[in-house]
Amino acid sequence: MSTSSTAAKPGFDTQGERDDEARVDAAMRSFVREFGVTAALHMESCVRCGICAEACHFHIATRDPKYTPVHKLELFRRAYFREASPFAPLVRALGLVRKPSIAELQQWQELIYDSCTMCGRCTLACPMGIDIAELVKEARHGMFKAGLIPERLALMDRTARQWGSPATPAEDLPDILAEVSEQHGGVSIPCDLEQADILVTAAPAELGDHTKALADAARILNRIGAKWTMHQGGFDASNIGFNNGDLELQERLTRALVDTAVKIGAKTVLLPECGHAYGAARWEAAKWYGAALPVRIIHMTEFLDELIASGQIRVNRIADSATFHDPCQIVRRGGLEAAARRVLAALGFELIELKDAGVSGFCCGGGGGVVSNVRAAPLRAKVFEMKKAQVEATGARRFVTSCGQCRITLEQGAKAAHWDRKTESLLELVADNLAD
Repeated sequence: MSTSSTAAKPGFDTQGERDDEARVDAAMRSFVREFGVTAALHMESCVRCGICAEACHFHIATRDPKYTPVHKLELFRRAYFREASPFAPLVRALGLVRKPSIAELQQWQELIYDSCTMCGRCTLACPMGIDIAELVKEARHGMFKAGLIPERLALMDRTARQWGSPATPAEDLPDILAEVSEQHGGVSIPCDLEQADILVTAAPAELGDHTKALADAARILNRIGAKWTMHQGGFDASNIGFNNGDLELQERLTRALVDTAVKIGAKTVLLPECGHAYGAARWEAAKWYGAALPVRIIHMTEFLDELIASGQIRVNRIADSATFHDPCQIVRRGGLEAAARRVLAALGFELIELKDAGVSGFCCGGGGGVVSNVRAAPLRAKVFEMKKAQVEATGARRFVTSCGQCRITLEQGAKAAHWDRKTESLLELVADNLAD
């Protein structure tokens, strides 16, 4: 077949059978619901200075002006001034701001799903204190309602709605855990206990490619004599609804974790090495409950830090150098910069920091669902080159992170770039070096 007779695939995906006008209306209704006091202040505060551009890894890697964070918010900004700003009736009456068109929403899909990881580096850079990452996340709510998200993410959403996880049906969890146990030396991984103190959760990779991380978490919990369990009622903390903009699913998946913990009497929900699990469960769970959360939600990095600090576990020291990739949702958005470094120090690493480290670290390029968005792979590869160059510049022998999604993204980048550097898990390093 000749090239001229082959229709080019559009740069956007659609879900559902609604007409274009209905999609635009659905998006606009959702946008308006997001325009509370905080969002309004942020919209009114932007002075169009452009400082956020030099904070965005996608813009830096490509030098394409369309990837500047302020441009990514343009349709959301227009919707605010037209529908919710103090002068919105006048704006509409005089036609000062156009209503976003279906073509613009379709083009926008790439900007907020393919080229934004909601990493928050632009938020950190903004001199006006605008939480750009949060506004992008709110804009995704409208795009989901309009049926305008990347199909791979939509497929994961539909799967999670049916199974409670984009990885596996809940009823398969006992068999998966039995297989993980057998694969990793028979480590005990309890499932569906009627009573436990800690509810342990996983990310999809730990039920598939990164099963060692799950087995290692079990080893550590068993070492300290914890009464813990995984549970079919709530086991996957990755929360695809958080990434997609599907608020209904986000709430359902979060409640599954918290309510299951309450049901079995657990006081703690232990999250896996997953950045967006931390954002969804630790920082946004409270919005679904009218009072303080009935359980403590803690990331694996915090857990390891506390175990080492309290003397519940001891680790052998590693005579080697390492550099560390700071996961955005855990460090910049979540505040766990020091915890990971204390664990690395306990392991005896000589830590050589990346040029951009801690809260200013660059994203792996795959957060916010971008790693699952096949269409965005070429763009991710360009961003990976930035991280690769910074890692190599340190001269460190080991490369460590504390997020499984970052690890997957970096592994994919290394494979595409024919780079032989391994990305190591902080959890697995602790488990491999437990002192007797």
